Amino acid sequence: MQATTQKHSGSCHCGAVRFEADIDVSKGAGRCNCSICTKIGATAHLIKPEAFTLLTGEENLGVYEWGAKISRRFFCKNCGIHCFSRGHLAEVGGDYVSVNLNCLDDLDPNQLAVTYWDGRHNNWEAGPRTTPWPISAPSPTT
Repeated sequence: MQATTQKHSGSCHCGAVRFEADIDVSKGAGRCNCSICTKIGATAHLIKPEAFTLLTGEENLGVYEWGAKISRRFFCKNCGIHCFSRGHLAEVGGDYVSVNLNCLDDLDPNQLAVTYWDGRHNNWEAGPRTTPWPISAPSPTT
């Protein structure tokens, strides 16, 4: 299958942060069940940093980072929407930008195939699957 990268425009809810991203939507979207992804409802797509351009609003960005500090999430300080994150992880090819597809103004992420990751249980080795991973751990047997 040939890559079909296309430039998409995105923004936060209030429009203070605007960006463009070159995305191959044929690769679908990803959802993770870790606590932050679950709580913000992210539908994401990883791209290389050079495929992402912040157009306006750098002064309006807040940053959230936690744990192993692999990823820095950027959100609008005015409306609170998490637009993208930046990070480095060898397993995904090094430096990346994870675009929250829900922030794209010209794409409906509900129309994309979604793969699900089990980040909540640090179960990355299991890889993605086509159905959501559970939020809670299975109950211990007695």
